[in-house]
Amino acid sequence: VQLQASGGGLVQPGGSLRLSCVASGSKFNAMGWYRQAPGKQRELVAAITNAGRTNYADSVKGRFTISRDIAKNTVVLQMNSLKPEDTAVYYCNAGAFTVAGAYWGQGTLVTVSS
Repeated sequence: VQLQASGGGLVQPGGSLRLSCVASGSKFNAMGWYRQAPGKQRELVAAITNAGRTNYADSVKGRFTISRDIAKNTVVLQMNSLKPEDTAVYYCNAGAFTVAGAYWGQGTLVTVSS
C-alpha cells in the first residue's frame, strides 16, 4: 500500500492551496488528512468516508473542504483562507474515519507566511 501526497508549498495568508493524495495497492472505506506543526502533536484536519460523510477539525471548518474520488482512489483537500497557524506538514491517511487509519503518506509541507 502506498499513499502519494502532493500540493504543498508556500502561500501568503488568505491564499489557497490544494492537496491531493493517491492511494495504490488497496481500496479504503475512508481517507483523510492530518497535520503536524513544529513542537505539536499530529492532529486530524479532515476525513471522509466513501459514503461522503465528513469530519473536520473545528479550526478549519468553513475554510477547508475534503473530497473523494473513489474510482481514482484519491482524496483532495482544498484549503482556502489560509492562516499562519495552518503551517504544518500535512499527511494523507487511509483506513479509518473516526481515528487515524493504519496507512500514512510521506507528508507535504504547507507554509503560510507573508
